[in-house]
Amino acid sequence: MTFSIIARCKKTGQFGVAISSSSPAVAARCIQARAGIGVAASQNITDPHLANILLDMIKYDITPVDAISELVKNTDFIEYRQLAVINLNDEPAIFSGKNVLGQAAHCIGEHAVCAGNLLDNPNVPQQMLEAFQGAEGVLAERLLIALQQGLSAGGEAGPVHSAGIMVVDKLQWPIIDLRVDWSETPIDDLYQLWKVYEPQVEAYVIRALNPADSPSYAVPGDE
Repeated sequence: MTFSIIARCKKTGQFGVAISSSSPAVAARCIQARAGIGVAASQNITDPHLANILLDMIKYDITPVDAISELVKNTDFIEYRQLAVINLNDEPAIFSGKNVLGQAAHCIGEHAVCAGNLLDNPNVPQQMLEAFQGAEGVLAERLLIALQQGLSAGGEAGPVHSAGIMVVDKLQWPIIDLRVDWSETPIDDLYQLWKVYEPQVEAYVIRALNPADSPSYAVPGDE
């Protein structure tokens, strides 16, 4: 039903997540990120609130491993969920309940967690992680390369229809929050959308922080 990657960039302090699913608008429900705190995913028969709970917990210096452990012990229907969370310094954490759909798998790296359910094969998360670790460029680029590799490695057992990416930096709002909510080729569409947005990211941040330093032609279009 879903495969995803959550990750941190130790060099910049950014957190990010990329996700795809056969369900519509997967990024609207399954991913949360907070600047300076971390990023979390809640997938498989999703309870969107769980990702926020994990971020609330790690905000107060609870490690990702301990946060998931406490959540698992105190949450109804937890065996239907697949959860992942990462902060800036501690070991990332993952949980897959015994009632997660289909073939579920995950892989934990030093700076990223890849996970999926109803997968075509159990090697998908490992290949995503290897693609992320071998990629170059900004965090968003590396996340999308990992998502593309997940699809190439088999992805879901059936076709995917939605995808999304979110990246937070030093501001309280995401500097990147892009979604393809329904498409026959959502991951390709998302990557094309990112390549349009990529050269404009910094200009949109400047507009928010100091409009006087942002001439009207800095970014095409006006809101």
